[in-house]
Amino acid sequence: METPSKNASEQIKRKARELGFMDCGISAAGFLAEEKDRLLVWVQNRMQGEMDYMARNVEKRLDPRLLVENARSVISVLLNYFPLEKQADPDAPVLSKYAFGTDYHFVMKDKLDALLNFIQSEIAPCEGRFFVDSAPVLDRAWAARAGLGWIGKNTNLISPEHGSFFFIGELIIDLELPANEKVVRNHCGSCTRCIDACPTRALVAPNILDARRCISYQTIENRSDIDAELKGKFENRVFGCDICQDVCPWNLKSEAHSLPEFLPNPRLMNLSREEWNEMDKSTFNELFRNSAVKRTRFEGLKRNLRFLEED
Repeated sequence: METPSKNASEQIKRKARELGFMDCGISAAGFLAEEKDRLLVWVQNRMQGEMDYMARNVEKRLDPRLLVENARSVISVLLNYFPLEKQADPDAPVLSKYAFGTDYHFVMKDKLDALLNFIQSEIAPCEGRFFVDSAPVLDRAWAARAGLGWIGKNTNLISPEHGSFFFIGELIIDLELPANEKVVRNHCGSCTRCIDACPTRALVAPNILDARRCISYQTIENRSDIDAELKGKFENRVFGCDICQDVCPWNLKSEAHSLPEFLPNPRLMNLSREEWNEMDKSTFNELFRNSAVKRTRFEGLKRNLRFLEED
């Protein structure tokens, strides 16, 4: 198959922005040799907690050619979710910013599907799959390879233009595209604000996150009782946590998104602390019908609320 011209890559990036993506980059599909040892050590130390799926399909995580037959290119996209609004009650349990609106999986998959259709119809016939945090793909590693940023000490991808409040998705296709040649160097320097600010000390070292101590893991992924050793350390976080991003100087560059899908329900934003704690299943289903918060289920949210009240 003939390699499309460099102009094809620019067309794809332009279309991605038309679809609402904040940024787009392209890298050649191949083995992620630099990430192998770090991933294996992390898993061997059980830092993934109950996320057993992280210990499976390690080879696929490191090589997208095992996920998509004849994969040649990885197209990485960023989608802004930084909100304009804040929760009204300063004493209300805090919801992670990414969960204010519609579940990002739905929003990004629709946009990635449209981007794939554009490539197939306007660039060249090809086959591929899109991925949004739901398959063994190392999103941040691929986005860094695509020149979209660097992986910071808080383990998040940081864009020098946009900060880090964005979702990452990929198209892995069997079409060879001109790949990114830009490498974004690490700009964290000697800054340790994210490490110092983490109330549970989940960032055990630069670029090393022990998920078992992470508020996001405990409030979302953990299906058991929340670790009692973490009592009094959640800083009122009920679903997810943004602390290591909130303190990052690069997020001074964050600008509010303009996506209607991510606009929050006004009722949700105005919930008082009392209303959160008195929430019943009917209200939960109404407020979070299309939300990522459904991942923790009603019982999980009530568990989180009880944990905060016990602090």
